[in-house]
Amino acid sequence: MQIVAIAVLCGTAGLAGAVAVLGGSEAPAVTTRPAPAKAPPPVKPAAIAKPAPATPPPDPGYVVKRILAVKSPFVHGDYYWDEAGVPAGPIVVTVDLAAQVLSVFRGGYEIGTAVMVYGADDKPTPLGVFAISQKDATHVSNLYNAPMPYMLRLTNDGISIHGSPVGSDLATHGCVGVPKPFAKLLFGAVKLGDRVIVSRGETLSLGERVKAAS
Repeated sequence: MQIVAIAVLCGTAGLAGAVAVLGGSEAPAVTTRPAPAKAPPPVKPAAIAKPAPATPPPDPGYVVKRILAVKSPFVHGDYYWDEAGVPAGPIVVTVDLAAQVLSVFRGGYEIGTAVMVYGADDKPTPLGVFAISQKDATHVSNLYNAPMPYMLRLTNDGISIHGSPVGSDLATHGCVGVPKPFAKLLFGAVKLGDRVIVSRGETLSLGERVKAAS
């Protein structure tokens, strides 16, 4: 025997019946739900392009940034030294045999200059770029048994910068001689490996690049 339950719904349009069969072999009615909508795939943020690294400016090299204002005339025995306010930097020494002037630059700033003497015609001072290979404040020449105070060696055969009497009628055996007080200042400013540029008539101007110092 089947039991039939009748659910009566009241409405203005009349009677409507919904029948559910209890028991028996018939399966209960199943309501099909629509499948949930798939979520859209996540949107990847647009890649932000990184700016290209800035190209560094070319290295200007060793440039003359200051030349000391030296009162003229600049005669034998004269020297000038002023490093006040000059920042640390590499030392370059220039020697102009034609002008008979030695100059000291630190980071491109001239900090010292002196009138000097150099080698006689039969023992000339060599031209070129040299590295200071020895420092000796109390050196004595083993060839001439002569004092060479505050000696800065440039070559293996003894060419050096050192303190010396300086005069228009004096010459050396190839070394560069400067007033002894100036030699002491120079000795304290330089280190082994610093460059010395010896030329004849090659002057430097403000803003000029010293190619031999690079």
